Amino acid sequence: KGGLGVGTALLAAGSVGAAVYAGSKLLNFTSGSRPYDENVGNEYDSWTNDGVLEYYWGEHIHLGYYSDAELEKGWKKKDFKEAKYDFIEEMLKWSGAVDSGAEPKNILDVGCGIGGTSRYLARKFPNARVTGITISEAQVKRATELAKEQGLANVEFKLVDALNMSFEDDQFDLVWGCESGEHMPDKRRYVEEMTRVLAPGGNLAIATWCQRHSTEATPFTDKEKDDLQFLYDEWAHPYFISIKDYEGILKGTTCFSDVSTDDWTKPTIASWRHSIWVGVVDPWIVVFKGPVVWYKTVREIVTLERMHQAFDSGLMEYGMIKGTKKASGEAAASASVGSQSEASAGRPLTDAWYSW
Repeated sequence: KGGLGVGTALLAAGSVGAAVYAGSKLLNFTSGSRPYDENVGNEYDSWTNDGVLEYYWGEHIHLGYYSDAELEKGWKKKDFKEAKYDFIEEMLKWSGAVDSGAEPKNILDVGCGIGGTSRYLARKFPNARVTGITISEAQVKRATELAKEQGLANVEFKLVDALNMSFEDDQFDLVWGCESGEHMPDKRRYVEEMTRVLAPGGNLAIATWCQRHSTEATPFTDKEKDDLQFLYDEWAHPYFISIKDYEGILKGTTCFSDVSTDDWTKPTIASWRHSIWVGVVDPWIVVFKGPVVWYKTVREIVTLERMHQAFDSGLMEYGMIKGTKKASGEAAASASVGSQSEASAGRPLTDAWYSW
């Protein structure tokens, strides 16, 4: 009843589905294809230049937010890209940055991708200055192009290493880290640098994929280790840590007057399968790209589904971590960010937390 166009789309969708099935059978999905090797910038250059990720995910390379009511109706009924804007709004409210009614004046977006959130915040707060940083040259170029196209003069994008930022201390009243911690080879340094450039009284907000908190009583099983290793190695992640570990790092800096965490798995998990679905109903950009992109896309679909399963099983959690930096007087009475105190989770401040 839908006519030739619908039939052709179904045929293409079926071809993609068949390719996924064949790929899962014939290709090696027991190990990741892009293990971390200081290659994050290069991988994001590739993703940016081929255009597929931007086509499907839009300007925002992060998960979306789905309310209880929307989940009850069915996540397919929500616009996939709109869910990402909703996530930004929910994260902004959760951050505490607008609780007093005042607007942030100097915002840093750490790991900005192609700048979707940076530009959104620049439009929302026209009197603010927004800076987005990334280690991908292609992302800086694309983010700057989009800002120019959209007529935004209060946002800029820079090639800056989040673990060694060139900014002076105490500059930004909102530091925003959305799905960038996953790629950081030193999670403690990641938090410390964001804390250093955060102004006294300012808000730090982190959203990041976390693995569950393991203890001697609840160690990872061999299967969980294998599943995590694949997720590390397929998308250039050095490792993940737990929400509790992040909380411990923030508290260990002694720079925050309060630290809070939450698990947003429920309102975000639909994003994984939704991202597959938008490709099924509109496969053409992939179809016309040729065999190399077909192969990459099959791997991406398998990984998206494995991410869904990891979050659904509790192996992974969507971590939300926030803190308000102490006022100048309070901070002076505390130890410096470089304090070697133990994290409250009872683990040494070392990047071997993920080791089995």
